[in-house]
Amino acid sequence: MAQEKLNVLFEKWMALQPLPDIQQHALSRRFTVEYNYNSNHIEGNTLTYGQTELLLMFGTVSGEGHLQDFSEMKASQVGLEMMNQLVKEGNMPLTHTFIRQLHKTLLREDYTVYRDLPGGGQTSYVIHAGLYKTRPNSVITRYGDRFEYASPEETPALMTDLVNWYNDAEASGKYSAVELAALFHYRYIRIHPFEDGNGRIARLMVNYILARHGWPMIVVRSRKKQEYLEALHKADLVVGLVPSDGAHASLTKIRKFVTYFTKLVENELAYTIAYIENKDDNVWWYDGEKIVFRSSNYSKILRLLKEDPYLTFAKLSEELGINVSATQKLIEKMLEKGYIQRRDSDKSWYVLASSVIK
Repeated sequence: MAQEKLNVLFEKWMALQPLPDIQQHALSRRFTVEYNYNSNHIEGNTLTYGQTELLLMFGTVSGEGHLQDFSEMKASQVGLEMMNQLVKEGNMPLTHTFIRQLHKTLLREDYTVYRDLPGGGQTSYVIHAGLYKTRPNSVITRYGDRFEYASPEETPALMTDLVNWYNDAEASGKYSAVELAALFHYRYIRIHPFEDGNGRIARLMVNYILARHGWPMIVVRSRKKQEYLEALHKADLVVGLVPSDGAHASLTKIRKFVTYFTKLVENELAYTIAYIENKDDNVWWYDGEKIVFRSSNYSKILRLLKEDPYLTFAKLSEELGINVSATQKLIEKMLEKGYIQRRDSDKSWYVLASSVIK
């Protein structure tokens, strides 16, 4: 049933092609911000949605934030562009070189991580950009268990298996694009071939696979991070703890992750189609969700600020027909939600929520 619903949505998406340039531009802009914000936020990047949009769309640094987070976000966009370029090159086979180059693009350069030891003192190790790991990696699950990934010694051979499998599986047509993307993601995560950045690479590769088959790219929303990790965990319970078993897992054994992933693609595709087809000026969208306002004044404020970013509270109040205090409260709520932001440089308003594409 889920696959049938997804197929219907995909057919609807294909029927909309080719999109007018203005819609394609709006979709590309929206995806750029939403993908980079969410994929990096999952990994601990502290930039807000607004900071991400201003940085990637206008090259503007706004508000407080670690320099590394700004640099990481810009590198993420370069990686996305690099992935898109390979998709445009057509039926080129996937290679180790591309995956390692993508990793080097995301991390930019080698860096040293320092860790405090339980008994005092400090240890350190180097994270290598573009090279497979040289030290074991693992994660402590939310259940308190240590989960080991493939060893450094196993990794090159397992990655060769993964790349060869992907190229053969794609050529055979055995799997749908969604199944292929889900299975690649799971197998890759069980290898965890790099010392850092594995989640970001996995999500880029999912979109690489989907885009190669004509599907719109998707966003794993950071607010649903636990749902994402839980789906992987449920698959792990079936596959088992041995890394090489995970690196060669079958579609049947990771069915719980495939079910989650299919629903994720369905939701993202439905959102993308609804965003394109929306003709109502009062409907707004923000980070993958349709905004339903209890008061029409919210929508009015967003439209007024898009038309004139320098509107004062007094002018807004006059346009809305309510007092300044009430207007300020509405503004504060939208600032809190992230729908609007005020630029530090000239105190103008910037609307982050999006409405009908015109």
